[in-house]
Formats: sequence, structure tokens, C-alpha cells
Amino acid sequence: MLQGHQSWMFQNKPVILSSAAVGGPFEAQGNLADDFDLLYGDLWLEQDSFEKAEKKMLEDACDTAVKKAGIQKENINFLLAGDLMNQIISSSFSARTVGVPYLGIFGACSTSMEGLALAAQLVDSGAAKYALAGTCSHNATAEKQFRYPTEYGSQKPPTAQWTVTGAGAAVVAASGAGPRIVSATIGRVVDMGISDPFNMGAAMAPAAVDTIEAHFRDLQITADHYDIIATGDLGKVGHAIARDLFEKHNINVPESKLTDCGLLIYSDKQDVQAGGSGCACCATVTYGHLLKRLRAGEWKRMLVIATGALLSPLSYQQNESIPCVAHAVAIEQ
Repeated sequence: MLQGHQSWMFQNKPVILSSAAVGGPFEAQGNLADDFDLLYGDLWLEQDSFEKAEKKMLEDACDTAVKKAGIQKENINFLLAGDLMNQIISSSFSARTVGVPYLGIFGACSTSMEGLALAAQLVDSGAAKYALAGTCSHNATAEKQFRYPTEYGSQKPPTAQWTVTGAGAAVVAASGAGPRIVSATIGRVVDMGISDPFNMGAAMAPAAVDTIEAHFRDLQITADHYDIIATGDLGKVGHAIARDLFEKHNINVPESKLTDCGLLIYSDKQDVQAGGSGCACCATVTYGHLLKRLRAGEWKRMLVIATGALLSPLSYQQNESIPCVAHAVAIEQ
């Protein structure tokens, strides 16, 4: 049911029956390698293009999540997926393989929580018994589409972020054992006029803060309600800006409770400029690391806010600024 202006409270609290995280070779060197279900040793995944490799990762994540749920693929009513590629081809081509009814979505790097929120809404309303939410990204495909092919070897400024090569998926069900999805807040598009595609953290931070503020307002709660609040991929720059904006807006979010998936996934020894990004950043960290800690009882409640920059190569070439959005999902053990 609708709570406040832009939030949903799920009366039946749909269950995350299972989740899966798949990563590439760079992710295998990061802080969270042990929390992945599957790690590949090369960027190609024995495919003849990076785009096909990205598609395969999402297929693997979906298959793994379904197997871990202990159900058959035929039990899935709907697959909700999206990615960064033009016309979300990675997700659509994966859906061709998965073979269940498919809803393609696009929220850029916010897609993971957009999909999870919609999957929870479908299950909570009785429109689905099982819904599968997934997303993916690949460093080489994103660089090729939005910046320069990796073979070009272009240098990046310190504000740039490293697109995660990986995929994440979760099976949402009406009942069963697992963490429960309690609520979700759908973000509005926020554009502060930033047009630099190498500074996504600064562009997305205001959207993340706007959604968190709306979540607290709609549900009439504070940050004290959660054990951990994790943004999607703001990185070092965006994370610092978000903290400043919380202070400016008089929103008390203790630094000890606030983290960012883009800061968690890689180690300090890896040269990732300002941190991780991409659809798979929030997806793999949430569906691997964060849910693992929640299931272990380290936390009881967490809020995950996936952030997305809604630009395209065409909009950048036409000197458009970067509109951004963030979607929040509250999960409890």
C-alpha cells in the first residue's frame, strides 16, 4: 500500500528466497570476493564479445538464484531486469535464454533496487507467486559505450569510477525462509546541472539524499530505525557530498551507519579512482555481501539505495546535463 507520497509498505513482507552474485577477475581481487557465488578468471567468459560475456553473467546469476531457491525456472512468473547497454540488450537477450515472462526496466545503476521494489510489489499484491529481479554490467562494454574502448588506454581523472563486471539476481516469493522486504521508496529525477561523465558520484549524490529524505518522511522514521544504510555507487566523491547534504538538510545519519557499495567492493590496492559503479555494483554487493551479513544476524534492518545516472552517449554529445534517480528498498531479517 502507498505510504506517504512515494513509498510502498508491503503488508505481506515478501521474502528474498535466494540471491546470487557473479563477478569477474577484478572483483575476485576485491574485498568481497568471498561473498560471490561465481567468479570468472577473464573478462571474455569464453565468449567472442564483451557484450555476450555480460549477457552470460546475468544468465548465470538468474540460474544460480533459482537453484538456490529450490524451485524450478518454470515457477518464476516474471523476470524483471535491465542494464546499461543501449536497448538493455544484455537483459533482453538473457531473458530469451531464461525463458520466463519478462519485464525490461531501465534505471541505469539504480536498476537493482528498482527491480527488487517492483518484484516485491508484484508478489505482495498477489500478481506473482515468484518474481526474479536481476541486473548486470561489464567494465569493457560500459567503457566502450559511454567513454572509450579499454584498448584505447585513455586516462581518467580521480573523480571517475570503475564499472563493476558482474551480475546479481534475487528470487522474491510470498513465503519461505529469508530476509523480508518491508518497504520501498521510489525516487524522483534530480538534476543539479552536472555534465561531466567522469564525475558520476557528484551527479548522483543529491538524488540519493532526496530519496532517503523522502523515505524517512513517508515512513515517519529516522536513521535510527536501520542498522546500516547503503547507497549504491556514489564512490568517494559522492559519498562525501551525501554526508555534506545530510548535514545541510538537518538529516541525522550517523557516519557509522552510512556506507556505499562502490567503496566496499574493491580494495585500496586496486586502482579504481573514486570507487566502483555500474548496475552490478549495488546488485552484487547487496545480493552477496549485505544479505549475507543480514542472514548471519549481524544486522536486523538495512536500507539499500541504488543510484543511477540517466545519461546516454547521445545526450552527452548534445551537452545535456545528467539527470539522476535513486530507489530505496528496506530489508529486515
